[in-house]
Amino acid sequence: MAKQAYVYSGTDWVPLASEVTNLSGYQTKALNQFAHRNLVINGDMQVAQRATSVASITAASYNTADRWQSVITTQGTWTQSVENDAPTGSGFAKSLKMLCTTADASPAAGDLVQITQRIEGQNIQHIKKGTSAAEQITVSFWVKSNVTGTYIVELYDLDNTRSVSKSYTINASATWEKETITFPADTTGAFDNDNAGSLRLNFWLGSGTDYTSGTLATTWVATTNANRAVGQTNLASAISNYWQVTGVQLEVGDTATPFEFKTVEDELLECQRYFQRFNGGYGWVGAVGTSLNSGTIGATLMTEMRTIPSLARSGCQINDYWTNGYSITGITYWEGSTKWVGATFTASGSFSGRFYAFVRDLSGTSGTDYIDASSEL
Repeated sequence: MAKQAYVYSGTDWVPLASEVTNLSGYQTKALNQFAHRNLVINGDMQVAQRATSVASITAASYNTADRWQSVITTQGTWTQSVENDAPTGSGFAKSLKMLCTTADASPAAGDLVQITQRIEGQNIQHIKKGTSAAEQITVSFWVKSNVTGTYIVELYDLDNTRSVSKSYTINASATWEKETITFPADTTGAFDNDNAGSLRLNFWLGSGTDYTSGTLATTWVATTNANRAVGQTNLASAISNYWQVTGVQLEVGDTATPFEFKTVEDELLECQRYFQRFNGGYGWVGAVGTSLNSGTIGATLMTEMRTIPSLARSGCQINDYWTNGYSITGITYWEGSTKWVGATFTASGSFSGRFYAFVRDLSGTSGTDYIDASSEL
């Protein structure tokens, strides 16, 4: 059976009749950019390399769903989780949840809570920001909270310190609601064409008076903090308050198109440009002893990363595969390039020649210890 084709008429998607041969007057741009429309990564919260639940969050950190950072300045304590909960019939299966576990009903002036994603400048040049041809930007998402009221979503230009904010309303408690917000074009301040962060998408969940005492900046302006989150509901006002989000799509234009679903494999590869986790039991590249009690070991990264990553470990130890007779100590992680990383180490015993080493779980439970490579924005 033939599938129906659609075009955008300027107000809605309409069926393309078989007898139509002239598309004059129809917007075909959306068809030409059907792939890679969504400027955010992991908008459906399917990828969570680090964890699916993290408690006691009080500062800026990446915790669960990849690419989504919690930004907290002394406004409550939070648990972040990836939930098997999404709007029925939407096609989504997971959502990101922020749960207040220590309340802050009277935030200090400089307090704030955000969920944010940073976007590389070289990925958003087609917005044409800072030119006379600058484009509007539309964000769409599903949201649920037990705290009704006004919430703020913001675009923040990191290169030029400019921002624009819009409000949306959560009308019904504990009910999934679809939001669509269009931001105006900005003819001032072009994004840098590089791999650094140029644009932040900020979901505000709480704020002190430093961010609420002015007038909400609903058009692009030089950033004034007092105008960024005016009217924002304080989600931190009580323990057990929560906010959930899924289906986040940020795209060029004044219309929200259907969410760009990707395979989990494709989404994971995009996330691994910024973060990769090597769990215990993962075999790294064979190493060569450089002396009787030291050696080097390296690993090819799963995909090329944004920058040379920083490395950190939790619990893991490197062991000699063949004899397993040496206690590997003095591990120093070092970064090779955007494509491979390595480490140097010393051993309590002595060895010589070529050997194979691997990452071992000290906890005895496979996969619970790890080495992280991070080049987050």
